[in-house]
Amino acid sequence: MSAPEERAALPPASLYSCALRLLRAEPDGRLPEGGYALPDPPERRSRTRTSWKTACAALTEVLTEALTPPTSRTDTDTGTDTDTGTGAAINASGVARAAEETHLRLAGLNIRGGHIQSVVTGLPPADEVWARALGRCLTRTGTSPMAVCVGLALLTRLGEPEDVPYLRVLGSLQDLADHAVRALDPIDGPTAALVWLGRHASGPELRGLVDALAAGEESSVPERLEAVLRKVGEVRPETARRVAEAVRLADLLREARPGETGLVAGAGRLLRRISRVNDYRAEVLACPVAVDLFEAFAVRAAELPPTLDHHAVLLSVALELHSGPSRLLEWGTGRREALLDRLESVLGRPDWRALLAGGSAQSCDPAERRRLDWARRTVRQPFRRDAGGTGPAGRLRIEATVLDPVDPDIVETRILIDGRPLVPAVFGRGGAHAPEYLLDSGRLRATDEPREVQLAEAYCTEGCCGALHVTVRRDGDHVIWSDWRRPAPPSSLPPARELPEYRFEAAAYDAEIARAENDHSWAWPARKTARLIAAGLRDRPDLLTRWDVEQGWIGTDFRDRDRTVVNLAHRAGPSSGPGAEDTHRQHLVWHIPDDGTSPEHRAAAALHRLATADPRTYGGGGAGRSARPS
Repeated sequence: MSAPEERAALPPASLYSCALRLLRAEPDGRLPEGGYALPDPPERRSRTRTSWKTACAALTEVLTEALTPPTSRTDTDTGTDTDTGTGAAINASGVARAAEETHLRLAGLNIRGGHIQSVVTGLPPADEVWARALGRCLTRTGTSPMAVCVGLALLTRLGEPEDVPYLRVLGSLQDLADHAVRALDPIDGPTAALVWLGRHASGPELRGLVDALAAGEESSVPERLEAVLRKVGEVRPETARRVAEAVRLADLLREARPGETGLVAGAGRLLRRISRVNDYRAEVLACPVAVDLFEAFAVRAAELPPTLDHHAVLLSVALELHSGPSRLLEWGTGRREALLDRLESVLGRPDWRALLAGGSAQSCDPAERRRLDWARRTVRQPFRRDAGGTGPAGRLRIEATVLDPVDPDIVETRILIDGRPLVPAVFGRGGAHAPEYLLDSGRLRATDEPREVQLAEAYCTEGCCGALHVTVRRDGDHVIWSDWRRPAPPSSLPPARELPEYRFEAAAYDAEIARAENDHSWAWPARKTARLIAAGLRDRPDLLTRWDVEQGWIGTDFRDRDRTVVNLAHRAGPSSGPGAEDTHRQHLVWHIPDDGTSPEHRAAAALHRLATADPRTYGGGGAGRSARPS
């Protein structure tokens, strides 16, 4: 028999042993960027994929039998038992036989790992000790991805600290990394985060940090971490969260020497990053160390010197604690309020107040001027005590919140009921709509006629991942929010609880909606100009109909937030008569720069121009051009 034939005759190596061999060949114990590819035998590529329902039914049958332990745990062949680490004895050869049989039966299926997780989640084992032993055997000896995924899914629920080294090794394989992370998260958060970063992190700063952590080079971690934190606004929110968990950032803040302001400011930027809701669920809600991290940052905040950037960091964290998703964390009595008091005391010091009072809007570059103006407008908002939702009259609070202008998509409508942010609590696929949509339009006003309102839409679009709808109606002395509509959670998660009916005192509700609609303090001049133009067009629709023009989006330019943008549309051809239906729509984009006059003056001038001149003749905005809202 030739050498290749001898190798082919050998039983395949387990995926764990393959990954371990590859890792041991890496210099200094580093993790491979992106992970290693799985062995891919020809039969796997040629296998025909069965339907999801058929595969899940077959997998359920296999696992139901595998998770049923033999009637006796004594090895009748050897008379020996195996300690599982929990004080119970398990038949070692029986587990091995069950794992081998499971492995063989799984070979005939073709199902994705996420579906495996879903099936295992729906099959609570009758004997956890047996199921844990089976999971360990499949992860450590499994030779197919499906068998190992089943083992990882079992250990996601039943894993213990002794499983960490094996899970970390398996996490170096591309197709198994996320499953290994899911199993590691409840056991060892920092290791789970490191495995996740090894699979997903890219760029020299992040890879340098991952290499230092993987190699155990603790002395180089702080320097590499600060390099990451300086650019944390450029990374995905989940990446930022995993960095905080992998380096134990809260502990680093507590142990840092006085004067290490780079670490403190970077931690604040990271908190701001993981709290964003513009791309689905805020990562701060998935961070088990978030409360400790907020506290560690607030304790060290007083060490930061008064600069505009540091002011923006402190104010951003305060806004998050005041009305952002972080209010949903398990704070306990008074802890969150104590952190806000700390931040308020820092920003209230004379040197910090002088920073805002002494800044010159004329002498700053545009970016710094916008940031300074934002800080001046916003500095008191997070320290108001009117968002607590105490008593029926205070159940509802609606705030238009403008975030640091260095970030994209900076305007949020925050809806708090009983002091809890509604949209991140019940939707988690995107933020609430802008104030112009919910407030300026009057959509939240309550009438005797029920009205369905879309409060939020998935970041991708409603057609892709859904939206959050509620019906608003007046019922005597009360206003009721009911008949909620939202997308179902993924099949791998438990069903979402039914949302309750919220009942508000009508007088208090009307007062809060009126206050929010008439609050223009958050808007910068170009945004206020846009709101005034839109209000004028709502009051006088004839300004557009006379020109056979329709109103589109009105807001501020994404690239230049000091410029108001008015989007209009018209038909390129006759609006009525023969051939009207065959014409196509052309879009007009009208840019209105900040000329130093008041928003009221600019809006009045724009409305006057619409009343006297056909907008299709305007210069400065070509058909088909577009501008995004800020």
